[in-house]
Amino acid sequence: MKTRLNLERIKKFVDEDNFVISKHARVRMFQRNISTEDIKGGILNGEIIEEYGDDEPCPSALMLGGLENIPYHVVVAECEDHVRIVTVYKPEGDKWIRYRMRRR
Repeated sequence: MKTRLNLERIKKFVDEDNFVISKHARVRMFQRNISTEDIKGGILNGEIIEEYGDDEPCPSALMLGGLENIPYHVVVAECEDHVRIVTVYKPEGDKWIRYRMRRR
């Protein structure tokens, strides 16, 4: 059974600095010049555009957020007592419609 993610709970965890950034996400942040503050702002001002409720060990979601008109996609996992940042990237416009829907 797929789990629905709770956007407000995700934002609360992030606002309270109750999140961890995966090693993979840290590498991507460095490669793409994306800061922790960019990620926090993107999540706090963002929206869920895809849900992966069957992901293990925690259900996850793709979020669209952005700062200073730069869109970011952040994959977050909503765990029992924290949020895990799985990866982050700047979406390519030719692969997304308004950065919200995948082009077919």
